[in-house]
Amino acid sequence: MKKAFTLAETLIVMGIIGVVAALTLPNLNSSTGDKEKVARVKKIYQNLTDAFGRARAVYGPIKDWPSATDCDNSQDACIKYDRLTDFLKITKDNFHGGRFYFVNGESGKWDDLGIYNGYILADGSVLYAANNNLIVDIDGDNNGPRTFGKDVFVFTFDKDNDYELIPDGDNSTCFSSGNCTKWVVLNDNMDYLKADNTGKCKNNNSITLDGTTNVTCK
Repeated sequence: MKKAFTLAETLIVMGIIGVVAALTLPNLNSSTGDKEKVARVKKIYQNLTDAFGRARAVYGPIKDWPSATDCDNSQDACIKYDRLTDFLKITKDNFHGGRFYFVNGESGKWDDLGIYNGYILADGSVLYAANNNLIVDIDGDNNGPRTFGKDVFVFTFDKDNDYELIPDGDNSTCFSSGNCTKWVVLNDNMDYLKADNTGKCKNNNSITLDGTTNVTCK
């Protein structure tokens, strides 16, 4: 006599599979999404670095470049963009898009960073020049959470090295400030989003806040 599963047994197995899928798929999707964002941040960083290198080759040392006239005229960062953009794939120049807001990582309130020079890049991301920094919204204007460390990343300049572009942020404070670009570029992950401000991960593993040893929640 052949044995077969009863309907009840089949439903129980399907229910168990459904529960397991419900528990694992969100984490899988989140991990995949984070990897895509990391790759995008690093690609943008590479493109910006290449653009600066090519601009130096044509125009000479960046410290000798004249100031741009259409940037926030009190900021050092605005020196560079007229010549830099010659070497970037830009679909829209001098884009402002109204006032640029971010969620403050500590208070949760919206902070107004004012109107800055903006450029829509060919990949859809938006590049802003502000406060001696380049700010990149990797999923474009008015998309995503527009939050530091999630879809907004900051690069700054090393003035002592002819304005070399470097990832901004300090690993020990990125958990509270959200400015984690340095963490993303160096550690190839966004696991600071999976940990509290002591470095404890949701899976009870821990990462070190200075990013020198344990840098992943895995």
